[in-house]
Parts: sequence; structure tokens; C-alpha cells
Amino acid sequence: MTTPSYPPKPLPGDRIAVISPSSGLPGLFPRPHELGLERLRKEYGLEPVEYPATRKMGSTPQERADDIHAAFADPDIKAVVASIGGDDQITVLPLLDRELIAANPKPFFGMSDNTNLLAFLRNAGIVGYHGVSVMCELGRPGAMHPQTAESLRAALFTSGEYELKPAERWNDVNRDWADPATFDAEPETRPGTGWTWVNADRVVEGRSWGGCLEILGWLLMADREVSHDLTEYDGGVLLLETSEDMPSATEVFTTMRSMGERGLLQRFSALLMGRAKTWSFERPNSPQEAARYAAEQREAVLRAMRAYAPDTLIVLDVDFGHTDPQLVIPYGGVVRVDGLARRITVTY
Repeated sequence: MTTPSYPPKPLPGDRIAVISPSSGLPGLFPRPHELGLERLRKEYGLEPVEYPATRKMGSTPQERADDIHAAFADPDIKAVVASIGGDDQITVLPLLDRELIAANPKPFFGMSDNTNLLAFLRNAGIVGYHGVSVMCELGRPGAMHPQTAESLRAALFTSGEYELKPAERWNDVNRDWADPATFDAEPETRPGTGWTWVNADRVVEGRSWGGCLEILGWLLMADREVSHDLTEYDGGVLLLETSEDMPSATEVFTTMRSMGERGLLQRFSALLMGRAKTWSFERPNSPQEAARYAAEQREAVLRAMRAYAPDTLIVLDVDFGHTDPQLVIPYGGVVRVDGLARRITVTY
């Protein structure tokens, strides 16, 4: 396995591809998408370029694969960002030309269902970036969360170390994109609760792997983009987070148990667990219900780790998942977890 390397970074004024490798939701909800494009232009100085399937609901896996190939093959495109996630990007993976993409490495930004492409890129020798989509983080009503905006700027344009910080204020309650009033003000946020450290008596530095837990479960079932040589993950940093589908604590435990039975959990020297999203339109939890859901998920994670990797350094409630803010983490890149100093530093 080739050690992933960091692709060249864009510069202000460069063209950046905006693609929809999963869902074409920009076609249904143009307002947050166009707001995100505007911020790419005005706040980051980049020129977004859309592709045929970017705003197309119901696009075929081949159409989405074609967009990915076009974005990576074009020498004038200096980075690639997903419009949003979805639930069927796994069907695109078999159609991708690994040699073409590996020969044209570019920074890719995405998360959730884009775990598929991030894992693919890591296996192609390219460091990707777990975090930020056009519609959600760039298209956030009112303004981007300042911690998201700062993290994205550093990941886009710099190559050095960057210290992640716990959210000062955070949110996981969404508003309706179909309601114009949604975009009149920023989302309401609440005070941050910090991170929880377990076995924090050492320093771990390694390359990251993981992503959205539900997507990883699908990849494992389909036997795609997960190395059969588990030594590939030795000493690495495992990233896990859950989506707005809000899997039960039982589902979280059983997926992680299967990872343990496969021998995966034991390979990593540290685990960063994203803050759980505790509210959705389908399950609008009260604050009490939300707190209970999050606590049950934390215990499920710790239960699995106690069973399979009891000595692993763990940090819970890190702000890189489906909650707001969303810190960008290099996928396949270097992550340093300093339990003694209670600091997480990534290399962009």
C-alpha cells in the first residue's frame, strides 16, 4: 500500500470543481447551494465550476463517475468539493478509474456518504479532507460558523500543522431549506461542552482512516476500499461519526463489534469520535431526549472499545461530524492526538 501523499493546494483565483457524487439535492434546494458557491467566490477567492450531474436528481452512477473523472482530469481544476452527501455513492466506486485519479491528485472535500470517495482516494495514494460540503457548511444560513470557516481556509490553502479546538458554540438542529425565512439569520447555537478524553496518558501520531460509521458498515459488507492487509492501519487514528439517520446505540455497538471481530479496531492507536447528531426532521428530539441519545451512543462506543481495544486513546465529541461547526480533518493525512496536553493537531 502506497502511503497517501498530500496533493498540491489551490491558490486564490483558481477554479474548484463542485460535484454531486451522491445526491443531486442542489437541484431541489438551490438557495443553500448558490449561497455556498457565492462564499467560495467572495470569501475564499475561488471560482466554482459545476458539472452535468451537480444539480441533477436521480443521476446515474455512471454520470456521477464521469463528473469525478472530468474534475480530476482537468488541469485547470485545482480542488474538488462535494455539494452534499447522500446514500448510494457506493455504487459509483466500481466505475472509477483509479489510475486516472491517482495520476491527477487534487484535494477533495466532503463527508458523510463521501466517506466512499475519501476511502477510495486514500487507497489511490491521495490525502483527502473529511469535512465541509457546499450546501451545508458553506451554505449555512446567515454566515459560516467561524470555526468551520477558519478550518476550511487552513485546509484549502496551507500545508502545515493546525490545532483543532472544541466548539465554543455548536448546533445540530436544522431548519427547512424550502422556507426562505431559514436564511434570514444564523442558526441558534448553544455553549460547547468540550471533549471527553479516555486513556489520555500518551501521545499518538498516525494517519487517519474511517468516516461515517454507517457508510463504513456498508463498505465492509460490500468488501470495498477496506484493506485486507490490516497492518495498513497499524498505529493510525480512527475517525468515526454518525449521521442524521441517528443509528441506535445498539446499531453503533454492533457495527463496531463487527469491526472488532474483523480485527480493525485493535489496529488503531487512537479513536476520534465525532459529536453525535441528536436531532432530525424525522426525530425532533427534545433537549432531554437528545442528551440521552448522545450519552447512550458514547457508552456504546466505549463498550465496543473496552471489548476489543481497551487501551486505545479515545477522544469523544470531537467536532467533525454531522454537527455544526465542522472541523476539517485530513483523511489519510497526519493526525496528532496529545492526551497529556489534551490537544489534537492535524497536518493539512
